[in-house]
Amino acid sequence: MSPPAGPDRELLARVFLSRVLEPGDGVGGRWLRELGAEEVVRRLRDGAPRLAGVSDKRWAGLCARAALTDPERDLALAHETGARFVRPGDIEWPAQLDDLGDARPTGLWVRGRPSLRMWALRSVAVVGARACTQYGAHMAATLAAGLAEQGWVVVSGGAYGVDGAAHRGALGAGGATVAVLACGVDRPYPRGHTELITRIAQQGLVVGELPPGDHPTPSRFIVRNRVIAALTRGTVVVEAAHRSGSLVTARAAQRLGRHTMGVPGPATSALSAGVHELLRGGATLVTDAAEVVELVGAIGELAPDRCGPVLPRDLLEPDARQVLAALPARGAATPAEIARGARTTPDDAIARLYELRSLGYVERLGEGWKLTRQAVVSARAGRNGC
Repeated sequence: MSPPAGPDRELLARVFLSRVLEPGDGVGGRWLRELGAEEVVRRLRDGAPRLAGVSDKRWAGLCARAALTDPERDLALAHETGARFVRPGDIEWPAQLDDLGDARPTGLWVRGRPSLRMWALRSVAVVGARACTQYGAHMAATLAAGLAEQGWVVVSGGAYGVDGAAHRGALGAGGATVAVLACGVDRPYPRGHTELITRIAQQGLVVGELPPGDHPTPSRFIVRNRVIAALTRGTVVVEAAHRSGSLVTARAAQRLGRHTMGVPGPATSALSAGVHELLRGGATLVTDAAEVVELVGAIGELAPDRCGPVLPRDLLEPDARQVLAALPARGAATPAEIARGARTTPDDAIARLYELRSLGYVERLGEGWKLTRQAVVSARAGRNGC
């Protein structure tokens, strides 16, 4: 990969601002919209006049950061790790990020060969608790694998717990996955996921707003989540407590008009309490990849109907089923009693009873008829069917 030849001034300005402005800075985003990147950089370098919307103290802090920023050095560092800078207006820029308005990223640092724009067109976020249960890890991995097998890109945050399980599930299925980090893309975080994030960079994409070498902070994790929400067609929360950061992603998705989904868990689990609250607030309940795709996919990508197995009694004619249902669970009944229960004539009831006897459902007992053991078992199984 050869270094980019002669980066233009607007590119250098946005790289500059990716180090000076914090991700999600709406005031900085307004400056960019009203003045353009190059003019904002000029003002920050000159230190005056102060731009509107910030205090003298904050302006002084931004100018101090600007004095130490070297965008050409950042581009060179990124090139050494195989990363590139994608800005609004580039062919690779995902247009759906523009829905964030003034909180839109200044640009994104991207590691990996695929086109971020193309992958984002058919992507789903799978997020959840870091300290997830075995159930949460299993559901995240299974969902991600199912989505990958159906040609969907799985996007998550690279963290422990549900995020890591989702990435591994997609990779294990030979599918595509994107990790959106809250630090420089050259600094895998958490450290325990260095191998996983390296593998994602080789087989998928690692994305972040922060320049090379920058470290994560609690606030950066929170604002990172808006990028995950905006980048994807929908967000699935697998496990989340009431104060989970993954709920921030889900609520951002709701504000942006994206599909928001939750995987239910035990009512007694604190790690599912946040998901259940999300479902009560209007998110869609999902249990597998087919249900997710039915929601976020194209017309006709429907999940299969959910029902129990087809039982032999389901294949009976309606009149025969009605007569069968009229027999008592215990003991015998006369044809006249069965006819009244089935709302038919005694002659029709007798004809149906002989038909049912040939199939093993009923038997004669003196002048009456009773259910066979096979019919009783079948009736119990049928209560769990469609």
